[in-house]
Amino acid sequence: MQGDDMSPLRPMTEFEFAAWCDSIIPDYAAEKVKSGEWLESEALARSRASLDELLPRGIDTPDNHLFAIVDADGESVGMLWFAIKERSGSRIAYVYNIAIDPRFRRQGHAERALDALGQEARRLGLEGIGLHVFGHNRGARSLYEKLGFEATDITMFKPVGGAKES
Repeated sequence: MQGDDMSPLRPMTEFEFAAWCDSIIPDYAAEKVKSGEWLESEALARSRASLDELLPRGIDTPDNHLFAIVDADGESVGMLWFAIKERSGSRIAYVYNIAIDPRFRRQGHAERALDALGQEARRLGLEGIGLHVFGHNRGARSLYEKLGFEATDITMFKPVGGAKES
């Protein structure tokens, strides 16, 4: 963000980026296991590989924007990562990760951060904001719908009880 003292978004520092990497890899791995997409035995390695692929130059990867989400006192309460991507011929801000520290949840920080992201996306000449949300994350889905996000693609799964081979 461009020097807006009232913005809840502040560019992430190298130190914050390193700490964030240490937390997002196991968090993303756990979400993929919980959703049934990955086996627990492979999840950490796949999560690390995914992050390395998406951010090959770390915090300096072109078209990727990493922010600390800060409260009114400037204290970091979470983080937001988006990349500029193409979608149906338009450039959008694609949110790869938004996370609020559990101690600061349900206080409006995510909503303010996403509002600020909308302003940043307009400033960058982007058409919209896209994101992925895990189906089991009902709280996030509810927030995104409240903020005007609409489902564009839904993948569903129904277990049928077939036995796995040991």
